[in-house]
Amino acid sequence: QVQLVESGGGLVQTGGSLRLSCAASGRTFSAYILGWFRQAPGKEREFVAAIHGNGVSTDYAMSVKGRFTISRDNANLMVDLQMNSLKPEDTAVYYCAGARAWTRRGSLYDSWGQGTQVTVSS
Repeated sequence: QVQLVESGGGLVQTGGSLRLSCAASGRTFSAYILGWFRQAPGKEREFVAAIHGNGVSTDYAMSVKGRFTISRDNANLMVDLQMNSLKPEDTAVYYCAGARAWTRRGSLYDSWGQGTQVTVSS
């Protein structure tokens, strides 16, 4: 088990940037795949990005590729999501999550944070 809590959300204008952080507690952080998901109003939860425990291998949804960067610091039990060139369609609650396998499927992530709101105004 790993406990996760997100921070860094807020209101930003189109084209702006935000950096989301996820602080973890627990002894198994480095063993987890860490991912970011988001859920916009009236929409299903969707995969955004994931990073392997090695901190090198990454995966991004096509909608954010080239704009978002996921990173992790196993020593400090942190995973971040740098979001640049934000668009109104990025507006959602963003969740940090952990999984035991390399996957985009939210159902396979067994640890979730509370979420942080990101709102991008046009």
